[in-house]
Amino acid sequence: MKSADASPQTFRAMTSNDLLGTLEACGALRRGHFLLSSGLHSPAYVQCALLLESPERAADAGERIAADLAALAPDSVLAPALGGVVIGHEVARALGVPFRFAEREGNRLALRRGFELRPGERVVVIEDVVTTGKSTLETAALAESVGAEVVGIGAIIDRSVGKHGFEVPFAALLALDLPTYPSDICPLCRAGSVAVKPGSRPQTAPRA
Repeated sequence: MKSADASPQTFRAMTSNDLLGTLEACGALRRGHFLLSSGLHSPAYVQCALLLESPERAADAGERIAADLAALAPDSVLAPALGGVVIGHEVARALGVPFRFAEREGNRLALRRGFELRPGERVVVIEDVVTTGKSTLETAALAESVGAEVVGIGAIIDRSVGKHGFEVPFAALLALDLPTYPSDICPLCRAGSVAVKPGSRPQTAPRA
């Protein structure tokens, strides 16, 4: 997953007060005890679907990510379903390139619905939130398995605190250092709280 045109770097992890305020105002930044898709536990969760339910906010985020990735001259955008679909489509629209998404087939990601990537195609992978980078790297590996070249990665939120392991340029609109814990040492669990998967039960508005 290396680009011949750019050395590994982070383009911009812009701690944007306006974006953070918007996440809080629309209820996308939630507080509680959550079981993340990575298997880690956290007292906070970003539900970007609530940010992206507004077409105007989705378009704005997509244009901002696209502006950071445009210099890589991508031929297309690839995103993992489900979280990356809306923002991936908006980035592709802003870049003026095709958009495709990958879906689960059992335990692996696959291109379905007639989607194809050609050998040598320059691809950027787009996510809503990067925590460990696992699904992003899996999406990149899928593209490379059919001969495409992953030249960059973009996301709305970077929760990885620099531990994502990406070897290509990475553009994120907001870096959030939210604590995460393995389940066996989670202080919330030790205090008697039960972790819930985000979306598995109604959530209240985030606390200040």
